Amino acid sequence: MKNYFDLTGQVAVVTGASTGLGVQMAKALANQGANIVCLARRKELVEKNAEDIRNEFGVDAIGVTCDITDTEAVQAAVQTIMDHFGRIDILINNAGTGAVAPAEDITDAQFSNEMNIDLFGTFRMAREIAKKAMIPAGYGRIINIASMYGLVGNKIAPASPYHAAKGGVVNLTRALAAEWGDKGITVNAICPGYFYSPLTKETLDSEFFQNYAKTMIPEARYGNEGELDTAAIFLSSKASTYVNGVILPVDGGYTAM
Repeated sequence: MKNYFDLTGQVAVVTGASTGLGVQMAKALANQGANIVCLARRKELVEKNAEDIRNEFGVDAIGVTCDITDTEAVQAAVQTIMDHFGRIDILINNAGTGAVAPAEDITDAQFSNEMNIDLFGTFRMAREIAKKAMIPAGYGRIINIASMYGLVGNKIAPASPYHAAKGGVVNLTRALAAEWGDKGITVNAICPGYFYSPLTKETLDSEFFQNYAKTMIPEARYGNEGELDTAAIFLSSKASTYVNGVILPVDGGYTAM
């Protein structure tokens, strides 16, 4: 029997793997046999998550501290990973932030910070890993975590810098897919809908937002833990060889309306 989604022996780097969706996706890939790099700014968290993954799934896992807004830090982190594993097959660009405020009140610093983390940070990681690992190997899977807010606007929680940055990630995904497709690298994006994370919990728990969700999401609920994992596994696997430049909403149908 063929396991189409077997990742045994491959090395997956997951950014923003200190909490929330990043940790969930790292564990999902480890469950398929991938060795894991938990990459984020908080040393204690990434090292603890890597230890948990080693113990639970029996794969090799390391925690690497990195600020994705710092090019030299990204270069050093990728070198550390290559020194340890000698390869990087999968990159999940999950690290991100979110400024919520009326557009007329957004500061230059807020807008710039959003772009630097969500958009430029995604590019920094992809650029360095493609250059050092994937292009030389003639193989790679890059999955950028954008957002359904990168595809549409919204009236419930004003977040114009986030919309702009995630919209940038969507088209950056297409650009890199076009540029690197003939090098054996696929670049795709997942656009999650409303999932619980440390950044979103307070908003999603509010009564007005829950009422909004029932109206605006065809499935009338938020995403559950694990419902992003299968999309990440599919796009990380060799089974998705001819899937390139795809923007995949996982949003309960929000962007269908």
